[in-house]
Amino acid sequence: MKVNNKEYLICGMLKLRDMVSGKRPMSFRTSSLIFSLFTLSFFTLIAACASLGNPDGGPFDETPPQVVRALPENQTVNSDKKKITIYFNEFIKIENASEKVVVSPPQEEMANVRADGKRIKIELFDTLRPNTTYTIDFSDAIVDNNEGNPMGNYTYSFSTGEDIDTMQVSGYVVNAADLEPIKGILVGLYAVNEDSIVPDSVLRTRPFDRVSRTNGSGYFVIKGVARDRLYRAFALKDMDNDFRFSQKSELVAFDTLLFESTCKPDIRLDTMWRDSTHYDSIQPVHYTHFLPDEIVLRAFLEDGQDRHRLKEVREVPEKFTLFFTAPADTLPIIQGLSFEGDGGFIIEPSIGNDTITYWITDTTIAYCDSMIFELTYLDTDTLHQLVWKTDTVELPSKLTRAKQLKDLQEEIDKWEKEYKKKQKRNKNLPPEENPFLVTHLTAECKPSGAVDPDQYPIITFSEPIDSIDSLAVRFQVKVDTTWEDSPFEFERVEGSPRQYQLFAEWNYGQSYQLTFDSAAVQGALGHSNEMLKMDFRVRKEEEYGALYIQMNPADSGIVVQLLTAGDKPLRAATTNAQGLAEFFFLRPMDYYLRCFVDSDGNGEWTTGEYDLGRAPEPVYYYNKPIPLKAKWEVNQDWNLNSVPAMKQKPAKLIKQKPDKEKKIRERNKEREAQLGKNRKKS
Repeated sequence: MKVNNKEYLICGMLKLRDMVSGKRPMSFRTSSLIFSLFTLSFFTLIAACASLGNPDGGPFDETPPQVVRALPENQTVNSDKKKITIYFNEFIKIENASEKVVVSPPQEEMANVRADGKRIKIELFDTLRPNTTYTIDFSDAIVDNNEGNPMGNYTYSFSTGEDIDTMQVSGYVVNAADLEPIKGILVGLYAVNEDSIVPDSVLRTRPFDRVSRTNGSGYFVIKGVARDRLYRAFALKDMDNDFRFSQKSELVAFDTLLFESTCKPDIRLDTMWRDSTHYDSIQPVHYTHFLPDEIVLRAFLEDGQDRHRLKEVREVPEKFTLFFTAPADTLPIIQGLSFEGDGGFIIEPSIGNDTITYWITDTTIAYCDSMIFELTYLDTDTLHQLVWKTDTVELPSKLTRAKQLKDLQEEIDKWEKEYKKKQKRNKNLPPEENPFLVTHLTAECKPSGAVDPDQYPIITFSEPIDSIDSLAVRFQVKVDTTWEDSPFEFERVEGSPRQYQLFAEWNYGQSYQLTFDSAAVQGALGHSNEMLKMDFRVRKEEEYGALYIQMNPADSGIVVQLLTAGDKPLRAATTNAQGLAEFFFLRPMDYYLRCFVDSDGNGEWTTGEYDLGRAPEPVYYYNKPIPLKAKWEVNQDWNLNSVPAMKQKPAKLIKQKPDKEKKIRERNKEREAQLGKNRKKS
């Protein structure tokens, strides 16, 4: 009969009991059995323990920190204490304190807020205002030290007067140009004075009365607001931390409406989740609903940003580029120090003259190791006025002429070596011209290939153009299998020395070709083109759709933009007297819509100006994509105010994503699952 280890162990233990009790005599053989029995028992127990897995230290702490007490107590009145200590039931830490902890009213000398074991210590340095409620809003920054369990939103408050203000208001801050939520911008309130006004210049002269900061959704809550008091709301991207609008580089938003905070009892429905996909129940929760709760502030940068010289770049000897921080309506002036006069450069400015490329046609200047000149340009002074400023600029080329010639010779030698190898393999190889012996002018065309009937391609050459032989340029249409000349115009793009635009009469479904004979185009740096051919195909009529946007109610002078999924404008059209904007020759895809009220009639979105009290031109989004298929004609009504501002921009277009909600990690569920696996293994 086969006996396993467990049965053998039990039998041995029974014999041992009898021997110890004196019922049976103990022989030498028996003593050996007892020794073997203890040895087997010891190793069996070791194996049993090992099969249960390593000790895991017990359950994890999933309880969030709790406030035990505070000195002075929370919501104390008649307090003059500038040092506050908040005690917790466990060790805690503050995450992203500089971003999330907000003291209101704002402190001109930053408060010292720090975690210290089971305490948070706060020290205020500004003089306390009389009869004022102070709030220290920690948002969700407080977590326990070990597991990172979030406490949730927490605010400590006290008052220097008899009463403490407990009302609050909330809303959103978005970019005025595209309704993108703005994270981390200050939002503040000014209380109306005895004359029932808030001075227009208040944001330039003194800090907010109450302040908060937006989260990743652009959402803010301002606490400690007084009951039965009128306020105005502002937002400020405070670059110099003085709580004032003091420079044009700061985003600013203002609302001319006055409001007071009210509240009412309300009910919301909270879902009780069993796990990530199943819920147990939906329960009504009673709470105090504070109003207003949908303030929308549209932040903007003013025109006339501070302009300064940013940098100069000279990658190759033949050109250099100047970069400035903001536009100007006047080009800089160059006076040579290592060369005479203004250098005779060909100038290629951007719109606004904030990026300017200078092409050097004089090789005696281009091929010097470095060029030195005086640069006189418009610069913003300490009074934020544009004034002329002169700097001396020394500008070497990153790629020197000597290195340029050396690299070219290496390319020539490499090609010749490869060509000789080909000749050895094929003695009948026809002669080829080394492509590196002559540098040719090149060109890029956009769009190329398939074009729409209302598109006119732009050709950009690799250097400024000195001349084009019009007799050596042909535009042809393919008729059956032959190419026939077709009328066209080829015009220089205004302000650009390198770009030309092709104007032609396109017909559905036909193919076209633009040809430049060799040396038809002469560049200002002495290069000419090889033969260039550019092919175009106009799509068939049945490949297109059309979209008609009808404003309801009808309103003229609204610029409607078709957008890609990346929030980039594709087309724009202005509504006519009947409030209709029309888009033709559209390819099948999903289109998004944005529009702005063109108040000044310039066809472009105009930003605001704080000192004049001029708000930016209002921007709206259609709140969902519009699908368009080939041969479809879609008529879409659009009421600009039918959807609240914060719900207009489709989620797919929003780049600023909400902050990830802090949740207690359910690590004990993971622990129990692992222990269960260990038990099964044992």
